[in-house]
Amino acid sequence: MEYSQATQRTIAFIEEQLTEEMTLEHLPHTAGYSKYHLSRIFKQETGLTIGEYIRIRRLALAASYLMYSNASILTIAFTLQFQSQEAFTRAFKEIYALPPGKYRKMMQSLSMTEEEKLVVSNEQVKGWMLSGGNPELYQFHTDDKVFHSGTRSGVLYSSTASANNGQFATMMQGFQAAEFKGKRLKMSCYLKTVDVAKCGAWMRIDNATGDTIQFDNMDQRSVKGTTEWNHYSIVLDVPEEGDSIYFGVLLIGSGKVWADGFRFEEVDDKVPSTNMLSQERLPKQPANLDFSMD
Repeated sequence: MEYSQATQRTIAFIEEQLTEEMTLEHLPHTAGYSKYHLSRIFKQETGLTIGEYIRIRRLALAASYLMYSNASILTIAFTLQFQSQEAFTRAFKEIYALPPGKYRKMMQSLSMTEEEKLVVSNEQVKGWMLSGGNPELYQFHTDDKVFHSGTRSGVLYSSTASANNGQFATMMQGFQAAEFKGKRLKMSCYLKTVDVAKCGAWMRIDNATGDTIQFDNMDQRSVKGTTEWNHYSIVLDVPEEGDSIYFGVLLIGSGKVWADGFRFEEVDDKVPSTNMLSQERLPKQPANLDFSMD
């Protein structure tokens, strides 16, 4: 998990500096590694180079500015540290397939009224479902104003201030485990939070009878409070008896969490498992059998 923490510290620094000039020389001190080692760690964890990550995040921020502000394209380009409007236009078109001006016109023409958004927010999100112990206290839908990359994210939040730490909900989905049997599977995503009591990504592996045989919900490294976008990952082995894989984002109590950029990849044994059901996490001997210990 040390590499994950280095990546998270790096991303936290980047998120604070997206509108500022940045070079790799600034980052090693933040993460505690040389810039060369940090670059390898970052690519290993996220699948992106540091430069690619900065570029994608700046362009996502640009897309938001184009949709929800009246700033000129030149102003947006300079604000996000592009050297010219032409350079910004080329980079934006590579990701969004349209030049900024046409993108702005198209997205603004497609913008919905608040009433239309309310209807959409109450519809199911394709591939996903809202579940958990108290789903009636939560809302889950897509958000086209807050996203990590692309044009929208999934957002889960308590719809009542009375949601407490004994209540929870999750945005989730599942798929067959056949493709990953006998492999070590890493799931990663980006999360952003506002005033959350406790939340985190989760993944579990079930066998054919529905028993859970691998599981992690980030309980010991959960996200709390208000945080900017950052990268989180879970690593589990998929045994031969594994039948199904479920994953999602869990929100306990009140608050709001956005999720984006889910990614699955096979990793080798050098990447440690985060399985919470591992025997290594159990004590070697039973304790306090007569309840005499405080």
